[in-house]
Amino acid sequence: MRPADYRDYLVDVLKNTADVQRVEVLDNGPHPYALAVTVAGREQRWQVIGQLAEGAKHDSVTAPVNGGPPAFTAAPVTAAPDVWLAGVIGNAEPADVERLDVWSTREGKDAKGVTVFFHNGERAFLRLA
Repeated sequence: MRPADYRDYLVDVLKNTADVQRVEVLDNGPHPYALAVTVAGREQRWQVIGQLAEGAKHDSVTAPVNGGPPAFTAAPVTAAPDVWLAGVIGNAEPADVERLDVWSTREGKDAKGVTVFFHNGERAFLRLA
């Protein structure tokens, strides 16, 4: 899924999530396709980066592939931000998502983010900015 499209999807999902007070698209900041999310009184800024499927071109539309939602673990807002966000995405049961990779759970990594692997080979990288 293209970054702008996935950002718009996340806006809808996050607006309907408990403990989220505000979701704002950040068009004028240093990071393209960014969001500001206020959850449990604290702001998180997420940048959405996309990767096309192998052989895909930006001038063509990639057809969605639905294969069932990913496995996920719900997490409280007190968890690491990327763990919480992966739980929110998983709870939305997106049929086009194959799996979620939470960066902070990788051994020896301090980065916060989520890689969303789509069934059609595309990826979205959600980086805590």
